[in-house]
Amino acid sequence: MWGMDIGIDLGTANVLIYMKQKGVVLREPSVVAVDLNTDRILAVGLEAKRMLGRTPGNVVAVRPLRDGVIADYTMTEAMLRYFLKKVIKGFGRMLRRRVMVCVPSGATDVERRAVLEAAVEIGAKEAYLIEEPMSAAIGANLDISEPRGNMIVDIGGGTTDIAVISYGGIVVTESLRLGGDRLDENITRYIRREYNLAIGEQTAEDIKMKIATCYPSENEEKTMVIKGRDLVHGLPRQLEISERLVAEAIEETLQMIIDGVRQVLEQTPPELSADIIDRGITLTGGGALLNGLPQLLTDKTGIPAYVADAPLECVVLGTGKALDALDVLKANGALLGTSRKRGRRG
Repeated sequence: MWGMDIGIDLGTANVLIYMKQKGVVLREPSVVAVDLNTDRILAVGLEAKRMLGRTPGNVVAVRPLRDGVIADYTMTEAMLRYFLKKVIKGFGRMLRRRVMVCVPSGATDVERRAVLEAAVEIGAKEAYLIEEPMSAAIGANLDISEPRGNMIVDIGGGTTDIAVISYGGIVVTESLRLGGDRLDENITRYIRREYNLAIGEQTAEDIKMKIATCYPSENEEKTMVIKGRDLVHGLPRQLEISERLVAEAIEETLQMIIDGVRQVLEQTPPELSADIIDRGITLTGGGALLNGLPQLLTDKTGIPAYVADAPLECVVLGTGKALDALDVLKANGALLGTSRKRGRRG
């Protein structure tokens, strides 16, 4: 009655917040704009992302999360405080909060502890950690409680988590420190190398979202006009690129994801492998929306792959549902860590 359950997907590219009985209440970029002269935070989230590459020298837009974990603790804490203040108003700020945060399956003990401490610092009375692939599977409504194999591939901004889950626990897992941001970097480097054109982060992301594909069209190939700075003459220049060129740019990273999936499949017990053939591979995260990715995984592994409903929200929905099943998750060892806020003495 006097509590509030909150789930947080602390992503490299975006932060999503889930509140019980309200659903997903916030989805904002994980970006903070700071004045270097005064150390004052000028903007957070979407407003800060608009400043990327467009600010004077004393103002920088930084990403406090890298590879799915905290890179700048102070900025992460300030960002989370801002987001929670935005979604929790009035009497709600006085309620006792239970917070569930997800982390990549490959996060170290130090990285996990930093996330727990950040959750307590922003006002959580009880804080819990859960692995991203487990949270994604719960959010995708996979039946993980039965002794049957489920394979999940969660492609986020900074990490790709691949796991086989059965009987409420993770059997085999692999966490790759690459994701949607790596695809953006691939596109930026390719255009710089092949066309001597420097483009910004947001331009690279626009290219990925609009024309990136695993299978370029043979007939009506999509093209896009981009603008940047000519590295030879130093002047602004525009260029038309095609989806075939973008596919070539991102091919190496996609192959690394496929190799990760194959590695997990090779380590999976035979009985669970049989279940995966029947149930297929479930894709979640923003990277799951890459055009042609399910077909590419199917072609390379021989196992049907499909995108879950609302792939961008699966992880955060899973954190919310996990708070309703704490006893079961604790019994199965699915929680990575817990922390409680200590009361003041005296």
